[in-house]
Amino acid sequence: MKSLAELAAIKEKMKDKVVLRGGSGDIRVVVGMATCGIAAGARPVLNTCVEEVSKAGLSEKVTVTQTGCIGICQYEPVVEVFEADKEKVTYVKMTPEKAQRVVEEHLKGGNVVSEYTITNVNA
Repeated sequence: MKSLAELAAIKEKMKDKVVLRGGSGDIRVVVGMATCGIAAGARPVLNTCVEEVSKAGLSEKVTVTQTGCIGICQYEPVVEVFEADKEKVTYVKMTPEKAQRVVEEHLKGGNVVSEYTITNVNA
């Protein structure tokens, strides 16, 4: 069993991640976490999104959440980005490294990483 001090330290460390996932930012990032997504590697992608958004100081602007099946299992892991007054962007076959780039270039810089989108999956 953990001591009370150890549990308090774990709570403090995880507080930003919990708040980040449940926030109300202008941009919503949704990671498909159904069985197919998890099997394809969605969990590390979700964790990377949460960590990189926090590191980039975007937690007020960006909410990272998870969902069930998105319906395009052959393209898992799938990450969708929703922004007000913009068309949804669907990133496919994501990896933690790709997620880092999406946070830096799309969420922080405002430029869609088009080579990772579903429209370019066969290009």
